[in-house]
Amino acid sequence: MRVLVVQNYQDTGLGQVGRALAEAGAAIDMRQAYLGEALPADASGHDALVVLGGDQNALADATHPYLPELAQLTKRFGDADKAVLGICLGSQLVARGYGADNILGRTPEFGWHEVTRNEASEADPVLASVPFRFPIFHWHSDTFTLPENAIRLASSDVTANQAFRIGRAVYGIQFHFEADTALVEEWRRVFHDQIASNYPGWLDNYDSYVARDGAAADAAGLALARAWVALIQR
Repeated sequence: MRVLVVQNYQDTGLGQVGRALAEAGAAIDMRQAYLGEALPADASGHDALVVLGGDQNALADATHPYLPELAQLTKRFGDADKAVLGICLGSQLVARGYGADNILGRTPEFGWHEVTRNEASEADPVLASVPFRFPIFHWHSDTFTLPENAIRLASSDVTANQAFRIGRAVYGIQFHFEADTALVEEWRRVFHDQIASNYPGWLDNYDSYVARDGAAADAAGLALARAWVALIQR
C-alpha cells in the first residue's frame, strides 16, 4: 500500500492518520509541496492520497501556485476510485477540485469544540465509527460550499460543512481529527506566539481544555483515521 501525502505547511504532521497508516503497513510518499516539491501528474503510482492543512487559504494561487494542480489531483484520485482524505485546508482543496466554492475569512474556530454528525452519517463507513457528538480539535476560519453529489456528514455550531464524502472514499474533513493531544502540544510550542496573538487566553487555560476534551478527541480521531485507512484498496 503506497500513500501519497501532501504537506502544505511546516510542522503539520500526520498524527493519528500516520498511526493508522503504520498499523496497515502503508508506505508513505511525503511531498512538501509548499517547499516546491513536485506532485505526480496522476494517481497511477499510489493507492491513496492525503492532503494536510496549512496557513494559506485554498485560493492562494499567487503565493502557492501548485494549489490548482493539487485541487485537480484530488479529483483524479477520486475518479480512479482511490481513497482521498483532505484535512482542513485539504478539505477545502477537495471541495475546490470538485467544483465547489471556497469561502474565506469567516468566524474562526479554534481549539477543542464539539462536532455533530447527521443522519446520513449513520451509513457512512468512516463517520459512523464515532459517537453522534464528539469533541475534536479545530483551527480554521475558511470554509466551502458542498460539492455537487457530496454527502454532508457532520457540522458544528460555527461551520455547516465539517465533513463530507464523494463517491466511495473521497473525504473532506474540516476539523483536525489527526491532531491528538501530542500533536496539539507540539503546535502549542511551535506556534505559541501566533496562538497567543490570535486567541488570547487560550494558552492560559490549555490544561483545563486538555483535561476536558483531550482523551475523547484522541479516541474519536483515531477511530476516524483507522476507518478511512480501511477504505484504501491495494
